[in-house]
Amino acid sequence: METRKAMDGQAVVVMTLLCLVWSLQQVGIKAVAHDMAPVLQIALRSGLAAMLVILLMLARRENLGPARAAWRPGLLAGSLFALEYLLLGAGLQYTSAAHAVVFLYTGPLFVALGLHFRLASERLAPPQWAGVALAFTGIVVAFVPGAAPAGAPADPRGLLGDLLCLAAGAAWGATTLVVRCSRLAQVPVTQVVLYQLTAGCVLLLGAAAMLGQLAFAATPLVIGNLVFQSLVVSFASLLAWFHLLRRYLASRLGIFSFLTPLFGVLLAPCCWTNTYRRLFSSARRWCWPASCWSVQAVR
Repeated sequence: METRKAMDGQAVVVMTLLCLVWSLQQVGIKAVAHDMAPVLQIALRSGLAAMLVILLMLARRENLGPARAAWRPGLLAGSLFALEYLLLGAGLQYTSAAHAVVFLYTGPLFVALGLHFRLASERLAPPQWAGVALAFTGIVVAFVPGAAPAGAPADPRGLLGDLLCLAAGAAWGATTLVVRCSRLAQVPVTQVVLYQLTAGCVLLLGAAAMLGQLAFAATPLVIGNLVFQSLVVSFASLLAWFHLLRRYLASRLGIFSFLTPLFGVLLAPCCWTNTYRRLFSSARRWCWPASCWSVQAVR
């Protein structure tokens, strides 16, 4: 029986913190990309976070029976998770962190569309669709080359990076649909996260090896970023996200995560002195009201 509910105050607070953390992951990956390839960063953080999840499961003495019964959707979700970050890692080599966080978080659009047709409880009301449409318009404004300010350099490689990050958003949306609409919906949260992290580590390490991206410089910034990405992004935030998916409607959580691009656009200039703020000023004018509209609609 469907027991998930609309967002309450606790969910709003947790989702706001998650959006802040998720916006920082692209900034952190980009900051050390010259010392460690993004694909290798994500592979290593997934492996380290998977070990933390295993330790947590052992401490809780969890039964692995439910995970074994759901191995097919678990493998699919893990593969999509790896594909998402493979595309993101490749995209970050060509585009900025601010662009990446905006296009990656088109994922909620795909989630909202998919769940609308799969689950009656997840269908959005017209005001909520209006908020989604407004946010999507903001993404289009940022994506169309003509939306950039006059004099901004056109970079075909940057456009490729944007497309790769957009594809990563689609993969992230597909992962959420698999988790929400399969046996994984009844599997303990830790085991769902473990499926994704393990597959992500194995597949992305293989991709890094094939791409010749296994070399890295173990600088203090690289090590500190890897600790943050492993402990906070891949371990704590994923556990919190899937815990929320068990209690609240996924479509409502998804549209709230439109705050992530806003945080990403605001935080990225703190790390690089470039034209992010000017390039995305028009997109912010759309993303902010869309996020507020969505938040009001889900209450």
